[in-house]
Amino acid sequence: MLFGIGGASALSVPSPASVNSVVQHADVNGKKFAIATDTTFAPFEFRDSSGNLVGIDMDLIQAIAKNQGFEVDIKSLGFDAALQALQSNQVAGVIAGMSITDERKNIFDFSAPYFDSGVQMAVAKNDQEIKTYADLKGRTVTAKRGSEGETFANSIKAEYGFTVKALADSATMYDDVKAGNSVAVFDDYPVLAYGVSQNNGLKIVTDKEQGSSYGFAVNKGQNAELLAAFDTGLAELKANGEYDAILDKYLAKTETVEQGSFFQLVKDSFPALMKGLWLTMVATVLSLAIALVLGVIFGFFKVAENKLLRGIASTYVAIFRGTPLLVQAFFFYFGLPQMTGQPLDVLTAGVITLSLNAGAYMTEIVRGGIQSVDTGQLEASRSLGLSYVTSMRRVVVPQAVKIMTPSFINQFVITLKDTSLLAVIGFAELTYQGQQIYASNFRTGETLLIVAALYFIVISILTQLSNVLDRKFNK
Repeated sequence: MLFGIGGASALSVPSPASVNSVVQHADVNGKKFAIATDTTFAPFEFRDSSGNLVGIDMDLIQAIAKNQGFEVDIKSLGFDAALQALQSNQVAGVIAGMSITDERKNIFDFSAPYFDSGVQMAVAKNDQEIKTYADLKGRTVTAKRGSEGETFANSIKAEYGFTVKALADSATMYDDVKAGNSVAVFDDYPVLAYGVSQNNGLKIVTDKEQGSSYGFAVNKGQNAELLAAFDTGLAELKANGEYDAILDKYLAKTETVEQGSFFQLVKDSFPALMKGLWLTMVATVLSLAIALVLGVIFGFFKVAENKLLRGIASTYVAIFRGTPLLVQAFFFYFGLPQMTGQPLDVLTAGVITLSLNAGAYMTEIVRGGIQSVDTGQLEASRSLGLSYVTSMRRVVVPQAVKIMTPSFINQFVITLKDTSLLAVIGFAELTYQGQQIYASNFRTGETLLIVAALYFIVISILTQLSNVLDRKFNK
């Protein structure tokens, strides 16, 4: 992304004739637009202690929407996913500190610049060795994938003899430096400054390097009225002082925040994590219910005498067991809408992904359970005059269910854990909520420990409950 955002200086945007008369675009008045953004890029987009998505970009788009008389539905997806959502027409625009480059202008239309970027280098707080670019020779540095920092690091790596490793988000980069896997990080200077103020364990060691400008983006040739409204609203905010107030709200704070205790972190994180856990359970239950139906249907297909039915079931299983769940999630949320022109909400796309994936494994569980019953059982029932269907329903299936139950319980646990992968498409489940928390407080290890403990507790309880039901119904 080239999305390092920097510089608090206002950019040159035409001002309205009068700050007292608001210019609005009738084409967008009263409409609601889905706008994608990054998940974790403090202070531009991040979650506050109440779980609300805040930051410079968020306040800016909300203020412009209010000024221009339209509404926005913010989709917190991550930068790469946000661009895919825009290209697949899942959203109308993206605001995520996106650099305006000639290459991107071939794909997107940009607003007037709303921020100037700048890149700085930071090292671990206790590092007394790395002070300049020359000290990086033979070392590895990290930068955010697609960011202004990555572009700048790559532009000087040959001169100074270091290697650049690209990672997904700022919190991960900072942890990589603190762990000693990289000796330095290149990131946007306001982001680094905010992280240092939040005790992220780093210190800035270089002056700011000039970066590029950033803008709001829409697909090429689309949503021209929204783009025009953004430019007009931006000019209005700069003229009436609200733009500067938004910047000062997040960038004027320079004092270092003291971190609370672990138990205070648990208390502060609890509401957001419980919301994520609830969505995890909803997605799991819905997916397993559908997967069970699919498993039973295709499981019987796999043991059917009809070759066509066996072929259909085998193809289904081969596709969904032979491709990664993550690829499936991207396909259903981004690829399918782009092919069909019909957007899917994140919960629907997530449930479809988990259902079809788990259904393939359920199919094999059902097939294995049925084929584990001695064939003599079926032959004996048929010799007594029972039909094939009746023999399966009354003789084979009841025995197969007892064999299949432990595998069903195991698949339940696997599907519950697989919901964490849906965080990449912006599904706000438990892992996603954890990412939002440590992206703003930079307490990655402690936050992940809490998330892991919640998964462990819930899975242990549900496993025990499943075992009790198994013993009760399969005596």
